[in-house]
Amino acid sequence: MKEGLRDRFGRKHDYLRISVTDRCNLRCVYCMPAEGVRLIEHGQILSYEEIVRVVEAAVEMGVDRIRLTGGEPLVRKGIERLVEGLAAVPGIKDLSMTTNGVLLPGMARVLKEAGLKRVNISLDSLVSGTYRRITRCGNLQDVLAGIKAALACGLDPVKINVVLMKGVNDQEIDSFLRLAIEYPISIRFIEYMPIDCHDRGWEGKFLPLQAVLDRAADLGYLMEPADNSDCCGPAEMYRIPGALGTVGLIHPISGHFCSRCNRLRLTADGYLKPCLYWEEEFNVRPVLSDLAALKKLFEDALERKKEKHGMSARGRGRGKKSSKTRPRGMSMIGG
Repeated sequence: MKEGLRDRFGRKHDYLRISVTDRCNLRCVYCMPAEGVRLIEHGQILSYEEIVRVVEAAVEMGVDRIRLTGGEPLVRKGIERLVEGLAAVPGIKDLSMTTNGVLLPGMARVLKEAGLKRVNISLDSLVSGTYRRITRCGNLQDVLAGIKAALACGLDPVKINVVLMKGVNDQEIDSFLRLAIEYPISIRFIEYMPIDCHDRGWEGKFLPLQAVLDRAADLGYLMEPADNSDCCGPAEMYRIPGALGTVGLIHPISGHFCSRCNRLRLTADGYLKPCLYWEEEFNVRPVLSDLAALKKLFEDALERKKEKHGMSARGRGRGKKSSKTRPRGMSMIGG
């Protein structure tokens, strides 16, 4: 058994999140400005074969969990081919995807057959008008159809990611809790995070997730702690007696989970990032043909990983910049 990648603080890293594109078919307010962002040139995007090469090296270092992200991963042509290629890598125990769900109705079954095990679907409102204001262009019914398609084809578990924003969707806590009661899905509330440079007003939208527990108590729901299995990540899990689903709280601001961090990130243009928040990143392209050097790059990345992020501080702190790179927003990192 592989010992696994460990950083200076003893944290074992067995999870790699891979951004396959910085393109997206939505323009969510917390992810990018209305006009969008400057996109990575197509020639700079890692090919599927190159991504598989990185994963093969990562697996030899002890990584056994892979998540595909974007941008929106389903806008990349032939994404099912990458899923199939990754599913065939010996040692991969879990292969999942985070998606906005818009294209999922027509792709859920294809992805399942290619080897995808589960999905996280971003859905910040169950009210059509609010959903459209948050995404700037999305259709709520497309996402609801995507959730149904994921459940129907056996992707399990299906998780719904809800970024909770004060004055925007916090009045919908009741509706999302009822969704977890009535359907076999996991509703995961996520605190608003100050990641993107364009979003200077994040503090006004931030709401500690204690608000979810308080509202559940007001409604008479008993929130019993639930098992936090490997696929729950940093979520603090709860189950309401009699509910078909579960409720998770992910609080990177009010309750750091950095001490339990087990993940690395690979950007669409081929940079390995030890942390979502800090700017340090390591280019995999020069070492793609050298397995030993590629594995060493993973070790170097972890050597630079900090003990914790700086999201709770006012503004966004910065680490040392990598040469020839620019600050990345969520759509480029694939959080």
